[in-house]
Order: sequence, then structure tokens, then C-alpha cells
Amino acid sequence: MIVAGVDEAGRGPLAGPVVVAAVVLNPERLIDGLDDSKKLNEKRREELFPLIIERSLAWSVVAIEPAEIDRINILQATLLGMQQAVGQLLPPPSLALIDGNQAPQLDCAVRTIVQGDSLEPAISAASILAKVTRDRLMKKLHIDYPDYGFDRHKGYPTADHLARLARYGPCPIHRRSFAPVRKVTAGGLHTQ
Repeated sequence: MIVAGVDEAGRGPLAGPVVVAAVVLNPERLIDGLDDSKKLNEKRREELFPLIIERSLAWSVVAIEPAEIDRINILQATLLGMQQAVGQLLPPPSLALIDGNQAPQLDCAVRTIVQGDSLEPAISAASILAKVTRDRLMKKLHIDYPDYGFDRHKGYPTADHLARLARYGPCPIHRRSFAPVRKVTAGGLHTQ
């Protein structure tokens, strides 16, 4: 049986894409140290990233952009990313293990696992691919939008990000449908 682990990074941020990864681990090429990406430091995630890509039977990473998130909402965007990521796997899985309690419609069996990124190595691997990919994207986007500090907070609603959002207003990668961004946009609150 071919089993894929599926997880996302970036449901909560106010800016940038949600990134979804799917991984089919190779039982003959084990990877030590897999865990929920949030429990690993950045250095460890970066060390594991190439090992996951090199040793897995299959992997894919998909980014759903802010405009699509605004159009269909973050949950639907995440589920769409999961469908796309699993759909790109070759060989196709017979079972997809999804982190959380919401499952997309897939062409294979699906099982949701709450806190699966801590419990299932394939989900842990997907969690790491998604998180590292998203963090790298946000660091690149920081170059285009240096006023917002994306290299540090990665778009999450930190006090620093909220202050910068209020000062400069939203940039093109902000999620307009998210309440803090909507509030600034509607109220013309930025002070630039």
C-alpha cells in the first residue's frame, strides 16, 4: 500500500500563500528526526528538507496564492492545495493521511489524524516540506515588500506585523478577506 502524508503551512498568516505538501516515504530509506515542523528549529527543518526530497518515493509541494484564498476562503484553499499536492504524486497513493480533521475529496482513501504531524512520519515530512517552502517564499517576498518584515514573522499576525500593516496598509500579498487586513482596508487606518 502506498501511503501519503499531507500537511500545510500558513493557514493563519495575514499575507502570503498557504503551502501544502504531500510525501510518500520510502520504508527502505528511513529519515531520523522527523517531527511536527513547529517543534523543530529552522536549522533542523533545513537539514531535513533535502533528506526528505532525496529519500522519499514521491513528494510534491503546492502554493495557493492570497487572491485564491480571498476568493474561496482559507479552508477551501487548503483543501484545494491538498487535492493538487496528492494529485501530483507518482506513484499515486492508495491512502492519504491528512493532518487535522478536515479532509479533501481525493481519488484514494483518506484518513484524518488530529496532530498527525507529531504522530505519523509521512505527515511530519509533509509538514517540514510545507513549512520550509513557505518560509523561503516569505523571505523572497520580503525583498519585494521590505516594509513589512516578512523575513521575520512570515506573514503571521505578530504585533510587529500588525503595526506595519497599520502604518503602510496592505501590500499585494496580503489576504484581503482576513479581518485585520479587512479592517485596515475598510477603515483607511494606515498612517502612511
